[in-house]
Amino acid sequence: MADLRINLAGIVSPNPFWLASAPPTNTGYQVQRAFEAGWGGAVWKTLGDPIINTSSRFAAVHFNGQRVAGFNNIELITDRPLEVNLKEIYETKRRFPNHAIIVSLMVEPKQEKWHEIVKKVEAVGVDGLELNFGCPHGMAERGMGAASGQQPDLVEAQTMWAKEAATTPVIVKLTPNITDITSTAKAAVRGGADAISLINTINSLAGVDIDTWHTIPHVGGKGSHGGYCGPAVKPIALHMVADCARNPDVGVPISGIGGISNWRDAVEFMLMGATGVQVCTAAMHHGFRIVEDMIDGLNNYLDEKGLASVSELVGKSVPRYSDWGNLDLNYAVVAQIDKETCINCNKCHIACEDTSHQCIDRLTDENGASYLKVREEDCVGCNLCAIVCPVEGAISMVEVAGTDAPLTWNERQAAIAKLADGKDSNKKEAV
Repeated sequence: MADLRINLAGIVSPNPFWLASAPPTNTGYQVQRAFEAGWGGAVWKTLGDPIINTSSRFAAVHFNGQRVAGFNNIELITDRPLEVNLKEIYETKRRFPNHAIIVSLMVEPKQEKWHEIVKKVEAVGVDGLELNFGCPHGMAERGMGAASGQQPDLVEAQTMWAKEAATTPVIVKLTPNITDITSTAKAAVRGGADAISLINTINSLAGVDIDTWHTIPHVGGKGSHGGYCGPAVKPIALHMVADCARNPDVGVPISGIGGISNWRDAVEFMLMGATGVQVCTAAMHHGFRIVEDMIDGLNNYLDEKGLASVSELVGKSVPRYSDWGNLDLNYAVVAQIDKETCINCNKCHIACEDTSHQCIDRLTDENGASYLKVREEDCVGCNLCAIVCPVEGAISMVEVAGTDAPLTWNERQAAIAKLADGKDSNKKEAV
């Protein structure tokens, strides 16, 4: 079996699966049960000045029969006294010395506040700290969470303040509610961050009850925006992780978060640059024992790939992730329909005819049977037919052997500019 151990900026754990800072890590009882189930680490629910939570606080988006495709919450940081949390952290670390315990922190953007809480938390023997600059609701209205995390100068300053007092690795948790997440990632690095974690939750409103007209959830008839997570946010999280991983000015380990529900999701995040992953919604949906399948699945995958360690996955797909202008405009694929597998549901024809390039025909064979066929000369390889097809393998996207050399948009524009400077209109038209 492969070695699943990871080392994220000096924080070692027996496997890459950590519970994220959230309701599942609210108490020592929960974290200890999680470690017994097999989780490699846990980020303790955010500590700071305890607050009062509302009693109606969660909501979910169900889609096409799938429960909890997305999850929304208006819960804030810990509502338990700091001393109680610290006592339980100490007891949990003593019982599970080989598991990673990282504590999430959020305080006012004041140097003395960061120094005070860092020293108190490290005194009970934690393995690392995670600075919560991502919470989009409740705390943000008080100048913390995403309110700090959206301002690179505050991210840099608060990271620096935490590092001034810290003796353990400092992870900075980033908010996705920003135009360019690399701007705050770089600010965290300038402040001395040993690693970054992303993404925190996305600003959202789960829905509106069209019978009562209340927001979902509502508190006595009033609602508020909350944080969105779960499988629906995975593509956004994966992009932001990759964007940080490929940026040379970031250059620190990444803890990937956002919609990770199984070992396959974890592999994707690690291929795109994450050293390890954090999970919340899936654990809330299915319980702590989902980690057993995650561990088994990852072990089997690494064995199949002939990899001795999970660390060999990290970042392997990052060089393949680029800007649109670097894509080969001469690369081509076309759709092909397997007559034997196709069930003639007509979904591909409808999708192509109504919303794409009208290149799928319904024909009749020599026996009078109806079948679907792609006019490959008109197919642009958009993938839509394969996406809507309900039968696995019925439609394949096949690479077309071309005669033209690879050409990107950036290369094309550079060539045009060069020719334009030479006033050669004939060559310019050829390009």
